[in-house]
Amino acid sequence: MSGTELPALPVTFRPGRTRAVLLTAGVALFVVVSLIGLLLNGLGPGERISFVFTAALLAGVLFLLARPKIVADEAGVTVVNIVTRRRLEWAEILQVNLRAGDPWVFLDLSDGTSLPALGIQPGIARRRAVADARALRALAEAHSAPEAEAPRD
Repeated sequence: MSGTELPALPVTFRPGRTRAVLLTAGVALFVVVSLIGLLLNGLGPGERISFVFTAALLAGVLFLLARPKIVADEAGVTVVNIVTRRRLEWAEILQVNLRAGDPWVFLDLSDGTSLPALGIQPGIARRRAVADARALRALAEAHSAPEAEAPRD
C-alpha cells in the first residue's frame, strides 16, 4: 500500500473547488439572465418567461456538471457521473488510474472495461485529486485482496 493511510468508510470523493465554482456560476447565471429578462422593457410575458426558462436550463447544465462523486463504503463503490450512477463491488475494481494528463480517474474493471470516475478530477486542485486517487487505490487494494486461506485439514 506504500504508506497511504486508509480513510474511514464511508468516504465521498468529489471535486470540491470545481463543484463550488460550478454551483456559484449556475446560481449567478440564473439570477442575472432572469433579471435581464424581467427588467427589459418592451418584452411580453412569454418572452420574459423564456428568459427565466433559458436561465434555468443553463443553470441546470452547470448543476449536472457539479454532480460527479465517488462514494466508497464497506460493500463497494458508487460512481456518480454527470448523468449516470453505477454501483461496483470492491472485487470488480482491478485498478485505479490517474495518469499525467488524465482529466479524471479511470477504474479498470474485472469485465475488461474501464469506467471513468469523474468524482476525482485534477483540474483545479491537482494535489487533492492525486491524494484522493491514492486513497481510493489503497481502499480498492485493501478490500479486494483475497482473504487468507483457511488451513487445510
